[in-house]
Amino acid sequence: MSTNTDRILTLERFLPYQLSVSSNKISGFFADIYQDKFALSITQWRIMAILGEYPDSSADEVSNKTQIEKSILSRAINKLLHRHLIKRVFSQSDKRRSMLSLTDTGMDVYNEVVPLSYQYEQQLLDCFNPEERQQFNLLLEKLYQHTENLQQNSTSK
Repeated sequence: MSTNTDRILTLERFLPYQLSVSSNKISGFFADIYQDKFALSITQWRIMAILGEYPDSSADEVSNKTQIEKSILSRAINKLLHRHLIKRVFSQSDKRRSMLSLTDTGMDVYNEVVPLSYQYEQQLLDCFNPEERQQFNLLLEKLYQHTENLQQNSTSK
C-alpha cells in the first residue's frame, strides 16, 4: 500500500536536484571570478581548460569532455575565436573537421586562471578535513562511474 508521501517528491532532498543546485552555486562562485578578472564565461573557461589539457581537440571532443550542448559550445567557441584566445585549424583531408587549440594569448590567460582556479577550489574544499576530502572525491568518482554504467545499460536495451 502506498502512502501519500510516496507520491510527493521532496525536491530539496532529491539527489539530482541537490547536485544541480550545488553545481550551479559553485559554478556561479567561479563564474564571478572568471568574468570579473578575465571576461570569460564558465563555458568559455571550460573550453579553454580542455584545450589546455588536450591541445588540438575537435569541437565534438570538447563537447564530450565538458558535456556542454553543441549549440552553446559553438557560440562560446566563436567568442573565443573572436577574442583570439583559441584558434581553429581545418583538416586538409576533411574540411568539415577542425582542431581547436589555445593561441599564445589564450595560453597566457590559461596560465593565469589555473592557479586561481586551484586557489578557489582549495577555499571551497576547506570545509572538509583531509579524510573527508579523500572520501568525497572517491564517492563522486564512484557516482560518476555508476551513472556511466546506468546510461550504457539503458541505451543497450
